[in-house]
Amino acid sequence: MKPLRWTAHALASLAEREIDRAEADRTVAVPDRITAGHGGRQLLLRRYQDALLQQPMLLCVVAEDQPAELVIVTLYKTSKLDKYLERSAP
Repeated sequence: MKPLRWTAHALASLAEREIDRAEADRTVAVPDRITAGHGGRQLLLRRYQDALLQQPMLLCVVAEDQPAELVIVTLYKTSKLDKYLERSAP
Protein backbone atom coordinates (compact mmCIF):
# COMPACT_ATOMS: atom_id res chain seq x y z
CA MET A 1 0.00 0.00 0.00
CA LYS A 2 1.23 3.47 -0.86
CA PRO A 3 1.94 6.04 1.84
CA LEU A 4 -1.07 8.13 2.83
CA ARG A 5 -1.24 11.91 2.96
CA TRP A 6 -4.25 13.52 4.63
CA THR A 7 -5.11 17.03 3.44
CA ALA A 8 -5.90 19.67 6.05
CA HIS A 9 -9.48 19.64 4.77
CA ALA A 10 -9.80 15.88 5.30
CA LEU A 11 -8.42 16.13 8.84
CA ALA A 12 -10.81 19.00 9.64
CA SER A 13 -13.69 16.95 8.21
CA LEU A 14 -13.02 14.19 10.74
CA ALA A 15 -13.86 16.54 13.60
CA GLU A 16 -16.57 18.58 11.89
CA ARG A 17 -18.46 15.50 10.72
CA GLU A 18 -17.83 13.50 13.89
CA ILE A 19 -16.06 10.67 12.09
CA ASP A 20 -13.86 8.33 14.12
CA ARG A 21 -10.31 8.33 12.71
CA ALA A 22 -10.06 4.57 13.31
CA GLU A 23 -13.14 4.03 11.10
CA ALA A 24 -11.60 6.24 8.41
CA ASP A 25 -8.31 4.32 8.57
CA ARG A 26 -10.20 0.99 8.29
CA THR A 27 -12.08 2.29 5.25
CA VAL A 28 -8.84 3.26 3.51
CA ALA A 29 -7.13 -0.01 4.42
CA VAL A 30 -10.04 -2.38 3.69
CA PRO A 31 -12.88 -0.71 1.77
CA ASP A 32 -16.02 -2.70 0.97
CA ARG A 33 -15.96 -1.14 -2.47
CA ILE A 34 -13.90 1.27 -4.56
CA THR A 35 -15.62 3.27 -7.26
CA ALA A 36 -14.76 6.16 -9.57
CA GLY A 37 -15.38 9.66 -8.29
CA HIS A 38 -15.31 13.05 -10.00
CA GLY A 39 -12.14 14.33 -11.61
CA GLY A 40 -10.34 11.00 -11.58
CA ARG A 41 -10.69 10.59 -7.83
CA GLN A 42 -11.65 7.36 -6.08
CA LEU A 43 -14.42 6.77 -3.57
CA LEU A 44 -13.48 4.22 -0.93
CA LEU A 45 -16.71 2.97 0.65
CA ARG A 46 -17.31 0.94 3.79
CA ARG A 47 -20.35 0.16 5.93
CA TYR A 48 -19.96 0.54 9.66
CA GLN A 49 -21.98 0.96 12.84
CA ASP A 50 -21.75 4.62 13.90
CA ALA A 51 -21.19 4.76 17.66
CA LEU A 52 -22.60 8.29 18.04
CA LEU A 53 -25.67 7.86 15.87
CA GLN A 54 -26.24 4.22 16.87
CA GLN A 55 -27.12 3.19 13.32
CA PRO A 56 -25.52 1.66 10.24
CA MET A 57 -23.75 4.22 8.09
CA LEU A 58 -21.60 4.33 4.99
CA LEU A 59 -18.25 6.05 5.22
CA CYS A 60 -17.08 7.61 1.95
CA VAL A 61 -13.41 8.55 1.64
CA VAL A 62 -12.49 10.62 -1.41
CA ALA A 63 -8.92 9.94 -2.49
CA GLU A 64 -6.53 10.82 -5.29
CA ASP A 65 -4.21 8.01 -6.33
CA GLN A 66 -0.93 9.75 -7.15
CA PRO A 67 2.27 8.01 -8.25
CA ALA A 68 4.02 8.20 -4.88
CA GLU A 69 1.11 8.40 -2.44
CA LEU A 70 -2.62 8.13 -1.85
CA VAL A 71 -4.00 11.56 -0.95
CA ILE A 72 -7.10 11.64 1.26
CA VAL A 73 -8.99 14.69 0.02
CA THR A 74 -12.16 14.58 2.13
CA LEU A 75 -14.55 12.16 3.74
CA TYR A 76 -18.17 12.03 4.79
CA LYS A 77 -20.70 9.62 6.22
CA THR A 78 -24.21 8.94 5.04
CA SER A 79 -27.16 6.82 6.05
CA LYS A 80 -28.14 6.45 2.36
CA LEU A 81 -26.47 3.08 1.98
CA ASP A 82 -28.55 1.93 -0.98
CA LYS A 83 -27.99 5.12 -2.96
CA TYR A 84 -24.20 4.88 -2.83
CA LEU A 85 -23.82 1.12 -2.97
CA GLU A 86 -26.29 0.80 -5.86
CA ARG A 87 -24.46 3.51 -7.81
CA SER A 88 -21.13 1.83 -7.30
CA ALA A 89 -22.29 -1.70 -8.15
CA PRO A 90 -20.11 -3.36 -10.79
